[in-house]
Amino acid sequence: MAEKLKRPLLLVGCGKMGGAMLEGWLASGIAAAGAYVVEPFGADAFANRRDVTVVSSVEELPADLSPQVIILAVKPQAMSAVVGAYAKFATPDCLFVSVAAGTTISFFEAELGPQAAIVRAMPNTPAAVGQGITVICPNAKATAQQVADADILLQAVGETARIEDEALMDAVTGVSGSGPAYVFFMIECMAKAGVDAGLPEDLAARLALQTVAGAGHLARQSDDTPDQLRRNVTSPNGTTQAALDVLMADDGLQPLMTKAVAAAANRGRELAG
Repeated sequence: MAEKLKRPLLLVGCGKMGGAMLEGWLASGIAAAGAYVVEPFGADAFANRRDVTVVSSVEELPADLSPQVIILAVKPQAMSAVVGAYAKFATPDCLFVSVAAGTTISFFEAELGPQAAIVRAMPNTPAAVGQGITVICPNAKATAQQVADADILLQAVGETARIEDEALMDAVTGVSGSGPAYVFFMIECMAKAGVDAGLPEDLAARLALQTVAGAGHLARQSDDTPDQLRRNVTSPNGTTQAALDVLMADDGLQPLMTKAVAAAANRGRELAG
């Protein structure tokens, strides 16, 4: 079992990402000291749990609450209207973890005070099934133990990685934060291509979904690199090679993916102002 927090955690925002993370924390036992959720639009899935207290605003939290970790999981566009109310918790022994895309550490330091210990994190939606990956970047005030606490929390919903240069977080967003949507769209495109080739719609959808899911699982389990796995399934002058000649052309998938990731990264920088 993962190491348990000694004091409660406080989750601000309980949408799909926040809810997925909270499910992981409760299941793993990390939140053994209890969890508080501030969610004005309801968190029905947790409302009847004895180990979770759901309130609609920060004013409804107990006056003596001393959270060990505060997770900020509201949308980036709403963060400036929300975060200032939590400055009262910004003591050296309270860690703030933000999962808001494009919202910088310097923004939180300005809102919470220069003494605030902050870890900026970029998770992705496979966290909902415990298969996410989250990249974290701490500020100078976060202690080694607090960074370890953030790592333990985020490992409850998948893998973690750490960067020291916050400027890389926009590229992380472009690859892994937004990346699941690219894969889902690829499934859509493969299914549509199958229909265009004459397959029934339900069969094309099933083939596309299981092929992507199975290929991803194989890539995780195999000792071979994706490049080698691609070569393993590609016979010279065969059907796969014919398709790859299109996908690997100068105007094929790679330049399109590079452009897509760059667009996401640029949008992250725009959100940061």
